[in-house]
Amino acid sequence: MTEPLRVAVIGAGRMGADHIQRLHKRIHGAEVAAVVDVDLARAQAAIEGIPGAVALADADEALNNGDVNAVLIATPGFLHQDILLKALAKDIPILCEKPLTPDAESSWKIVEAEVALAHQRIQVGFMRRFDAEYAALGSIIRNQELGELLMLHHQHRNPTTPEGFTNEMLINDSVVHEFDAIRYFTGEEITSVQVRLGKATRNAPNGQHDPQHVLLETESGVLADVEIYVNAKFGYEVATQASFEDGIVSIGGDTGPYTRTAGRWGGNVTPGFEERFGAAYDVEIQSWVDAALKGEIGGPSAWDGYATAACCEAGVEAQKNGEKVAVKLAAKPDLYK
Repeated sequence: MTEPLRVAVIGAGRMGADHIQRLHKRIHGAEVAAVVDVDLARAQAAIEGIPGAVALADADEALNNGDVNAVLIATPGFLHQDILLKALAKDIPILCEKPLTPDAESSWKIVEAEVALAHQRIQVGFMRRFDAEYAALGSIIRNQELGELLMLHHQHRNPTTPEGFTNEMLINDSVVHEFDAIRYFTGEEITSVQVRLGKATRNAPNGQHDPQHVLLETESGVLADVEIYVNAKFGYEVATQASFEDGIVSIGGDTGPYTRTAGRWGGNVTPGFEERFGAAYDVEIQSWVDAALKGEIGGPSAWDGYATAACCEAGVEAQKNGEKVAVKLAAKPDLYK
């Protein structure tokens, strides 16, 4: 493909609006052709100052627009399946924000539809893989610079949660990132998930048990754990410590200068995911565009979306029964090997 990607962004909410500005101002080789939102006024506001872009209220209009040759899906996850299947039928490049779909069964249907095309079109938006610190740790692991990776310890802390953030969403909306990160770091599938519920913070809303401790194991026996704490109050902190045969590596610490003055010391904690992973989003979208122009994908695949959905299902089951739950995966198609 020699022409630039003419992207229809489906969903003009918090994430979609951010991607619209990213595509318009910082990404090379792509342009915003259309923005779709059920709230047409929001779509119109999102294209302000973007020449040639049109605001639409229906995804079908965008997919049937002859000026559109790629799609970025930033709607809530429960809307993804229908849009993905229609975009696959058009055989155009797709970037789908996580989750691929909300459950493993529907994600598998997407995998099957893409396999029927005989080439990959879907890249899933697990942006952490594009973070500089994540990439550096991944390189240390793959090159065995400190020997074999033995354990991973993850901390995922949010300052607070929006209204309606359920207990299950701690797994499906938050730990989903760690599921993908563990698969990325190890290059293996996760085989089991266990969730332990200990003492809960008084800051958790009714019906939500916060924090939780998630325990995982991979195919080769690498152990990983996640502290998911979504009402931590102090800021947004995503950190990982990796234990190797010959050393320890930590990423995701405080940002900015570490200052000592007047008998106190400290740095800064990012307030939200936009600040922590803003640069990673830029790298992610540019990677997608560059790959799409060559008929490829530049990041996590539909299989990765399906595998993490299966991990989430095991995690939610483990929340409820407190037991170790096996992750159930279908056979991996050759397209993703």
